[in-house]
Amino acid sequence: MPSFITAPGETDVLMIVTAVILAVSILMFGILFLRLHSLPERMAHGAGKLQLEIVAVLCLIALLTHIHAFWIAALLLALIDFPDFPGWFGRIAGAVERIAGPKPEEGTAAEATAQKTIVDMRQTGSAAASPPETKGRPAKPKEATHG
Repeated sequence: MPSFITAPGETDVLMIVTAVILAVSILMFGILFLRLHSLPERMAHGAGKLQLEIVAVLCLIALLTHIHAFWIAALLLALIDFPDFPGWFGRIAGAVERIAGPKPEEGTAAEATAQKTIVDMRQTGSAAASPPETKGRPAKPKEATHG
């Protein structure tokens, strides 16, 4: 009789070995499948990409719905390096603020006088009161153009 055939009432060693190999294979395949599905998210997280949350959501949707287009989109988003638009816009805004000069403070005497004049004009109904002169920055002289 061959060695893989067991006698009645004895333990089937071949079946136990096959069951253990099958369980380990299924576990390893599941781990490989989950690591492959999280590959775009790990790539985006490792590079510190701005679109990490979008990539993570697309990977999760692809895992739960088995629609592979979401996983491909997540992989492409993880590979693409988007420019840092918020940083650029922040620097532009800072430069524009520096060009515009200092901000006027809220409670200056010129504003209080202007408000008082407007209130007086409404109460008296006369248009004879003229608003006070406010001192602003002098205009810059225009530069000569090259051409």
